[in-house]
Amino acid sequence: MNQPVDDMISVAEAQAAVLAGVKALNAEDVSVAECFGRVLAEDVASRMTQPPVAVSSMDGYAVRSEDVASVPATLTLIGESAAGGGFEGTLEAGQTVRIFTGAPVPDGADAIVIQEDTDVDGASITMKESSTKGRYVRPAGLDFSAGDTLLKSGKRLNSRDVALIAGMNVPWVSVTRRPRVAILSTGNELVLPGEPLDRNQIISSNSIGLAAFVTAAGGQPVNLGIARDDAASLISKLEGIRSMDMLITIGGASVGDYDLVKQVLGGEGMNITFSRVAMRPGKPLIFGEIHGTPMLGLPGNPVSAGVTAALYLKPALEQMLGLQRSGAANETAVLGCDLAANDRRQDYLRSELSLNIDGELTATPFPKQDSSMLAVFSRADCLVMRPPFAEAIAAGARVEIVRLDPSA
Repeated sequence: MNQPVDDMISVAEAQAAVLAGVKALNAEDVSVAECFGRVLAEDVASRMTQPPVAVSSMDGYAVRSEDVASVPATLTLIGESAAGGGFEGTLEAGQTVRIFTGAPVPDGADAIVIQEDTDVDGASITMKESSTKGRYVRPAGLDFSAGDTLLKSGKRLNSRDVALIAGMNVPWVSVTRRPRVAILSTGNELVLPGEPLDRNQIISSNSIGLAAFVTAAGGQPVNLGIARDDAASLISKLEGIRSMDMLITIGGASVGDYDLVKQVLGGEGMNITFSRVAMRPGKPLIFGEIHGTPMLGLPGNPVSAGVTAALYLKPALEQMLGLQRSGAANETAVLGCDLAANDRRQDYLRSELSLNIDGELTATPFPKQDSSMLAVFSRADCLVMRPPFAEAIAAGARVEIVRLDPSA
C-alpha cells in the first residue's frame, strides 16, 4: 500500500505491513559450541540413547533385589563398576559389585544399596537395608532415545538447549542466518561519544543503542555512520546497504526542511509503504524498500526510536530469523496511577513494574513522558498501551502492557 502523505495508519496496520515486507532468511550450519542464541532452522533429533545403558544414581553396591529382600544379608564382593569402566562379568546369587554414581549396572543386578546402608569387612559386604528392583537405577533411555526429536525448528537456543544438543551427540546444527542490519543516522547536529561538542550538537546515542538492540534480537548490526543534512551525504552512505538484509535510518523522517529521508531515498528508488503512524511516541515512522532491501525509518528522538524499535524492528527481526512467535495477546497489569483521556493516537507510556500488596503485577507510568528522556526510558520495564480515544482511567484498573526486553 502507498500511503497518502497526510494520512496516519494504525499501529496494527503498520505492524502488519512491516511483517509482510520481510521474510525468513536462509539457513547455515554452525557447530554446537557456537549455536548459543541462534534460531534453529531444522528440528534436532538425538543420535544416541541417554543413558545408553542402565546406570547407578548413587554410590553403593549393585545387587540382585531378591538377595536383599531380607536383611541383614551378607554378599561377596566380586568387582567394581565406575564411570568409564564398568564391570564386565555377570552378577550371580549371593554376589555384589561396588558401584559409583553414573557407572553401568552389571548384568544380573537390578538394584543398588547405597554405601551408607552397608558394613564392609574385606570382601564380605553386609547389607543393612533392603532395596527393591530398580531402586537407584537409571534405566537406559531414561532421558531420551536415539531418533527422538527434542528441539523444534524456530526455537532460539539457550544454554540448556546447547547442553542438550551436545548430549544428543549432535556436533552441527542448522540455524537461520543472522540478519545483517545497516544503521544510518542522519543530522548535522550529531557527533559521536567523546568527540568535541558545542552548544548546537548532540551525541549520536541512537545508532549505538540500536546496534545493541539488533545484537540482542539476534541480528548483526553494521553502523554506516552519520549522514549530514544534504542529499549527497545521504546518497553516499547508501553504498553501505549492499548485501544487507535491512536498512534502519534514524532521524530525517518527519516533515521539516531538513528531514530528507523520504525525499532523497525516494529519488533513489525507495518505495514507501507508509510514513506516519497514529501512535505516540513515534508518529514519523517510515517503512518501505530500496533496491530490494526492507527499510525502516525511525524517528530521531531517542525514546521514539527505542519504542518503535521494540514494536516494529524486533518483530521484523524475529520473522527474518524464523523465530516461533506465540501470537498471544499482550500481557495485562494493574494500573498504578490515574491516567487522563487519550487523543486519536495510540499511546505507549514508559512504566515501571512492581507487585502490589495483593501480589498483582502493577504498571506505573512515569510522570514525565517526553520522547527525549533516555534516563526515564532506561528505567522502564514496560510500555502501558492506551488505545486511541481511550477514556480517563483510575488506578487499579487493568491495562495492556508491552514488556521491554531486559536484555535489549
